[in-house]
Amino acid sequence: MNYIETNTLNIEELTSLYHSVGWSSYTNDPKVMASIIPNSLWTLAAYDKEELVGLIRIIGDGVSIIYIQDLLVNPSHQRQGIGKELLNITMKKFAHIRQIVLMTEDEEKTKAFYESSGLKQVNEYGAISFAQFK
Repeated sequence: MNYIETNTLNIEELTSLYHSVGWSSYTNDPKVMASIIPNSLWTLAAYDKEELVGLIRIIGDGVSIIYIQDLLVNPSHQRQGIGKELLNITMKKFAHIRQIVLMTEDEEKTKAFYESSGLKQVNEYGAISFAQFK
């Protein structure tokens, strides 16, 4: 597995990866797909030979806060440690950041994954989060 920092990705392979996990909110709009990587603070891609199989995408200021916007692994490559490695590399790179934030599905396996990586639910910090989805 090769992990590559990048700010450009082939739009077709990127769309294919997002489709593989059922994330259609991005893939339904080609303009959005074309802009998410170049407009991110940092992106790390996982390749199995020449195939894009995983991605973590970070937004934020890179000084006091980052937001893990996307972490996805093609289902054909899940449960092989790729997501964990993408997250580990990210956490090391941004170890100096005071706030590392993400929002995800409220599923036991998802919570267990992030908690095993050292992240905590915001209520454990005496915090609450707010959102608006359109």
